[in-house]
Amino acid sequence: MNKQRAGVFIAFEGGDGAGKSTQAARLAVTLESRGHTVLRTREPGGTAIGEKLRSLVLDHGNGEIDAHTEALIFAASRAAHAAQVIRPALARGEIVLTDRYIDSSVAYQGAGRHLGQDAVQSLNGWATSGLQPHLTVLLDVDPQLGRRRRTAGQAAEDRLESEADEFHTRIRSAFLDLAARRPASYLVLPAHLPVDELAAQILARVENLLRDPAPTEGKEAAPAVPAAAAKGSSS
Repeated sequence: MNKQRAGVFIAFEGGDGAGKSTQAARLAVTLESRGHTVLRTREPGGTAIGEKLRSLVLDHGNGEIDAHTEALIFAASRAAHAAQVIRPALARGEIVLTDRYIDSSVAYQGAGRHLGQDAVQSLNGWATSGLQPHLTVLLDVDPQLGRRRRTAGQAAEDRLESEADEFHTRIRSAFLDLAARRPASYLVLPAHLPVDELAAQILARVENLLRDPAPTEGKEAAPAVPAAAAKGSSS
């Protein structure tokens, strides 16, 4: 009897307007055409409670949401997402593609909101019990290009999208810093490249990952305790 292959977890990251959703959708279609079972999901969201939290934290009109509350809402959504959606799919041997994961909180709340990247990383490591992607595809986008893309034909930007370019510049730097720390676990691509070219490069990297019968890049890290986040350390 053949042993079931372990699932593969791939996260798409980058600033708003980078094209993450487009590339995740392209990859899913290609993998499914080759017989793979693919689960596409997103953050915040992915679960019933996560979608409610998404609306709460991204929509305008919910009153003031301070930085710590914002970080905790994202972590709560991610905890449900990891436990209810991602882990079960991986256990079934599926390929999970998520539009955003922990790196987004480290970049947006840790760097963008000045809460400290280490603190936010610790909080989310605890929330997910250390679940990490096997591969993170980072689409690096210039903040001004990202704004032009997301406002083209869009009624209005959400709470985070509407922040100033300086906020998005800090986010971009944080994403690149995260990728530089663990280059073997990342594929960093310029978001301004043609859609087809990006899709081809992403597929090539994923094909290499799938050839490994037991990918190791996504080994789970030891979950941090909540107290570590309370220290507010930054990197």
